[in-house]
Amino acid sequence: MEPRIDLFANEIGARFGKRFANAGQVVERSALPKSTQELVSLRASQINGCGWCIDMHTKEAAAAGETQARLHLVAAWRESTVFTEAERAALALAEEGTRLADAATGVSDETWHRVREHYDDDQVAALVCLVALINAANRLAVIVHQKGGSYEPGMFAAYAGA
Repeated sequence: MEPRIDLFANEIGARFGKRFANAGQVVERSALPKSTQELVSLRASQINGCGWCIDMHTKEAAAAGETQARLHLVAAWRESTVFTEAERAALALAEEGTRLADAATGVSDETWHRVREHYDDDQVAALVCLVALINAANRLAVIVHQKGGSYEPGMFAAYAGA
């Protein structure tokens, strides 16, 4: 499948993309650990089947020092031993926040409580915003058939002018 439109080359898409990338910079510059940001973005992207975002966040995580073992186990984080309790709470929030239609309650009180045990208010705000942003990014890329494979670390940050 070929991409339906190059949003980066379209005037409206490019203007929106720049603002979207700048919103992402707010989260990236927050106190939420970079590794957690990438793991959460990767997990939501896996659930949504977004090749572009899986490519991006796998490469960004690796460039930031994330291990291949952890990256390979994100999809099966519950059945692995390589994630901290804080990361497990963030991954649970990412999954529940991504699969809103699958559960009448959305994010469970149990998951919210676990997140609050490990993250302060600013980190929680960043985490919630990140889950919303990555889900929006997944939808943009999947709708236009943006394919994974060509992303280079730092590419999107450079696009934002960061």
